[in-house]
Amino acid sequence: MPIYLKNLTSSIVMITIVFTLVFCPYASAQDTDESRAKIGTTQKIGDLILFVFPVATVGTSLIIEDEKGALQFTKGLLLTTVVTYGLKLSINKPRPDNSNDNAFPSGHTSAVFHSAGYVHRRYGFKYSIPAYALAGFTAASRIDSKKHDILDILAGTVIGLGSNLLFTTDYQQEHMELTYSSYEGDYMIGFRCKF
Repeated sequence: MPIYLKNLTSSIVMITIVFTLVFCPYASAQDTDESRAKIGTTQKIGDLILFVFPVATVGTSLIIEDEKGALQFTKGLLLTTVVTYGLKLSINKPRPDNSNDNAFPSGHTSAVFHSAGYVHRRYGFKYSIPAYALAGFTAASRIDSKKHDILDILAGTVIGLGSNLLFTTDYQQEHMELTYSSYEGDYMIGFRCKF
């Protein structure tokens, strides 16, 4: 199989896995017709960010040919999803709007903060500033929609950011090298970066 087809196939598989991890738990949520009728613009934007942000994050890693990072992101998202929905099903905390008993922790928040934390840890803080803004907006949209309280949001944030500590490594370290050489009493320290 040619290398470009193998890379394309692995990229499609990873994006499909990420989309499935984000979409399936949300699609299976049992909201009542009454609660669906009350969805406001803020919640709709938060829901859109929930789907677009993780797929865009892993897609960007694949576009820059950082397959190792995309795999780290996918592993972290899998852990985030399992922990979040495991807690939701075992704790059964009622939502503030009383639509169901799956409030703790916030799944939206854990997924988007996992994405933002991945960008921060893998590519650096300056790239993560817009990512954290999107994650913060999504978390605020969950409180605004009366789906979660601050405790649910904080727990989702900790889960999302925490999964990056286990799987995500710094992308730049692989391309940077500190050098040292000595020759006839002369010493030289250097720094080399490959792009």
